[in-house]
Amino acid sequence: MQTNTKGHKKPTLLMIAGFGDNVSMFENLTNTPLADEYNLIMLDLPGFGSHKLSSHELSIPALEETSLISLAEFVSEQTERYDATAILAHSVASVIASLAASMRGTNIHTLLSLEGNLTAEDAYFSGMAADYDDAATFFDAFQNKLAKMAETDPIIARYRAEVARADVNALWELGCNAKAFTHYNHPGELLMQAAHAVYIYNPDNCAPSSLRWLQASSMERYILAGASHWPSIDRPNDLSQIILTALDR
Repeated sequence: MQTNTKGHKKPTLLMIAGFGDNVSMFENLTNTPLADEYNLIMLDLPGFGSHKLSSHELSIPALEETSLISLAEFVSEQTERYDATAILAHSVASVIASLAASMRGTNIHTLLSLEGNLTAEDAYFSGMAADYDDAATFFDAFQNKLAKMAETDPIIARYRAEVARADVNALWELGCNAKAFTHYNHPGELLMQAAHAVYIYNPDNCAPSSLRWLQASSMERYILAGASHWPSIDRPNDLSQIILTALDR
């Protein structure tokens, strides 16, 4: 049995990457104090991530139909498998985690949203999918868009390389479904209703509508000024401290 610095059994923190990404975005957290206190389970969603990382299995093949609900059902099963009570979810995975925490049989009490979707305007990358009639055309356009952004941003370059590993059809289906979901649901409200919600963000990365909603809400929040949209990569130690503080509360 693994114990933390207090001599207690390590609780499990499940971590889920955002749109088209995979567990590689969380690897830097394994070298922070967070890993001393929590059993970090980095979970690839079905269809996303197709390479072997240290101490992790190859990713799971895509589902027959990829949607927020089908991925939430998968996450819900994994929370039971690993006896997880908290989830760290990035970007659109915040919606998936919210849906999972709302399902019967899960014991999730805390959702840590890492710049997760709060309003429809947050579907910056995933929302592109609905503008295309097929997966291949969307994938090519998305990769081209990321390639231009990556010319001046190495973190985007990493993201583009990981998106290239994703199942093309799963990526498109998820993007289309996420865009449709926000027409009838409010991601921020769902997040707050599902469990104790904690929002971690750099205001410079967030949509104006989401910032307005967040400021009017009672959601617990922590600012990581100057961080990228992937603070687990460029600010792992700072992110580790915020997560520990939030979970201690």
